Amino acid sequence: MSDTLITIIAIFLAAMLMFIVPLMSVTERNDDIAQSVVQTATSEFVDTISTSGAIKLSDYDAYVQKINATGNTFDVEIEVQHLDENPGKKSVLTAGDLIGENQRYSTFTSEILGKISEKQNYPLKKGDNVIITAKNTNKTIAQSLRSFIYKVTGQGTYQIAASSSSMVVNAGK
Repeated sequence: MSDTLITIIAIFLAAMLMFIVPLMSVTERNDDIAQSVVQTATSEFVDTISTSGAIKLSDYDAYVQKINATGNTFDVEIEVQHLDENPGKKSVLTAGDLIGENQRYSTFTSEILGKISEKQNYPLKKGDNVIITAKNTNKTIAQSLRSFIYKVTGQGTYQIAASSSSMVVNAGK
């Protein structure tokens, strides 16, 4: 009886090693590839914005389409830190002899996307900073397997994320 039980346990462990471990390895590799694609697409999108000096709807749609081609859904956050040069104003926080301290103010995704259309771009000035962050919103197969095997659960966690930033080098129109 004990030999039969040991044999059943051995077969179960062998099945796990033969099927589940390679499956986990393949799904982890799939997430790594998706991570690489999203990071590259994010960097290219930020570079396009910084060299053209404007956020265009066609560029944004192409970026979203490229990252969604990985089979995941993403939450894309855009932040533009506008450079506000005030060379004639004195700042209260600095010494009295300093004039013209630069300030930055930010605009975010909803405001930016609300202003762009097929005919209208979101123009940027030279010196503005553009920050793009993309995080997956769905649960990948690797996350599901890990959750099943290790009993690791977590709400709001993401497996695939990319971020890129750049300073605008050309003023947009």
